[in-house]
Amino acid sequence: MTQTLVTLDIHQGLAMVGLNRTDKYNALSFEMFTRIDQTIKQISQRRDVQAVVLFGHGDNFCSGLDVKSVMSSAMQAVKLLFKWLPGNANLAQRVSIGWRCLPVPVICAIDGICYGGGMQIALGCDYRIASPDSQLSVMEAKWGLVPDMAGLVGLRELVGKDQAMLMTMTAAIYSGNEAKALGLVTRVEAAPIEAAKQLATELMRTSPDANAAIKHSINRNWTNSIRRLLSRESRFQVGLLAGKNRVVAAQRQGKHPDKPYKQRQSWW
Repeated sequence: MTQTLVTLDIHQGLAMVGLNRTDKYNALSFEMFTRIDQTIKQISQRRDVQAVVLFGHGDNFCSGLDVKSVMSSAMQAVKLLFKWLPGNANLAQRVSIGWRCLPVPVICAIDGICYGGGMQIALGCDYRIASPDSQLSVMEAKWGLVPDMAGLVGLRELVGKDQAMLMTMTAAIYSGNEAKALGLVTRVEAAPIEAAKQLATELMRTSPDANAAIKHSINRNWTNSIRRLLSRESRFQVGLLAGKNRVVAAQRQGKHPDKPYKQRQSWW
């Protein structure tokens, strides 16, 4: 029986996504790249999903690229890196930046090893919760390469330019606590998966439409002009005012604190 390389369990609005190649420390084969990409697309089509927790089965998150596996076929390498235009995302980049494009909060739970491609996937998430003794590294320079899975998009928003250059040039390995001090992770918890679930539950108390608007506003405006920011804020606010979840949110602040939200608006 073929191993399920990426597991997906959706229950009451929470999508649990697990990297599942434990015999290889969840290293990224071509098939795993494909399955992660498919999972992101599958979640994007589910308006009932309100939050995502991404984790690694076993005792590790992801040890990075399985070079031997990916390079066993020249065609696999081509499919991984091919793009029609330079500014488009290829398959290797979609498994990181794809999480940013989802209209729901995505929390990465990091335990054990989180190296190279695994670190870049984690950087594509909105939040990262790591165990104190986890090991995190942007490791591509160790092999004479540049990080090329879109992880730098998140990295430039989290740390100063000098720190970003230092950690990528040295391929240094940081503990969870060291990563928190640098700004690489959001929280340090002894049980990161359980902590990620708790955070997801907290975030799901907010309107799914409001969460979508906030995520898109921040991601798209972080380095944009003030005029673009003001324009997008106004457009999103009109959409929220016209939606049913704005009414539900108000009711939850009064006599109906447990009133369920409607499914996210389809245009996010």
